Amino acid sequence: MDIIRLLFAILLPPLGVFLQVGLGAQFWINVLLTILGYIPGIIHAVYIIITRGSPSPAV
Repeated sequence: MDIIRLLFAILLPPLGVFLQVGLGAQFWINVLLTILGYIPGIIHAVYIIITRGSPSPAV
């Protein structure tokens, strides 16, 4: 499942973060980084996916 999230993180960084942590602060930080520059959004998304364990359950 991490491979799918990493693929989404490269194609659409906020989606990869959303799948990992949900609609939290990290998601909105990633949206802002992606708007400011696509590459910072990718770096942040990959960092979040690699450093976080399993995703939080969907509510």
